[in-house]
Amino acid sequence: MSDVMSVLQNAYATAPLTPTNTKYTPVDPKSYQGTWTGTYSNNQKFEFTISNVNGFRAQVKYQSGSTVQYAQVLIGNSAFRVGDTKFVLTGSGQATVANAVTDPTTGNTSLVQGSGTLSS
Repeated sequence: MSDVMSVLQNAYATAPLTPTNTKYTPVDPKSYQGTWTGTYSNNQKFEFTISNVNGFRAQVKYQSGSTVQYAQVLIGNSAFRVGDTKFVLTGSGQATVANAVTDPTTGNTSLVQGSGTLSS
């Protein structure tokens, strides 16, 4: 048991922390707030509901298929993440959404992307 613990301890001790270069500056709430809908490249539909945008913080509900996630996010460089999903504002009422999907059978991970539009 002590061998397992020493391996884990060494792994945590040697893993470097990667600094982020993200600039967090206040965003225009009207650019983000509302319901965003779209479809990924694998025809799976998604929906983001973004509310309470204040400065560079927001409340987000993400739904795709049976997956529903709630998060308080930080918006930096016109983007934020909810779990394995990244939302990037690309223009007025337009966004690109990317989701890392892991196949439960093989364990392989693939990236699906889609475009989202602001509907309200």
